[in-house]
Amino acid sequence: MRLEQLTAKALETANIDRYQLALAVAKRSEQLQNGASTKLNVDLKKAKAADVALMEIAEGHITIKGFVDKA
Repeated sequence: MRLEQLTAKALETANIDRYQLALAVAKRSEQLQNGASTKLNVDLKKAKAADVALMEIAEGHITIKGFVDKA
């Protein structure tokens, strides 16, 4: 899946805006780089941590909590 399609699917699945998605991907990639196991059948040595994090969010394996609307 292309990056644009993956990003659109992640935004729809997580129901957040793109800035919140960027923060979530950064946090999950940091966890993956620090030894967390992936929830997908992907070798972390062959794929970038940010790509894996985005895929996990798009597939709904990672839930995103903690963002508060200030409306």
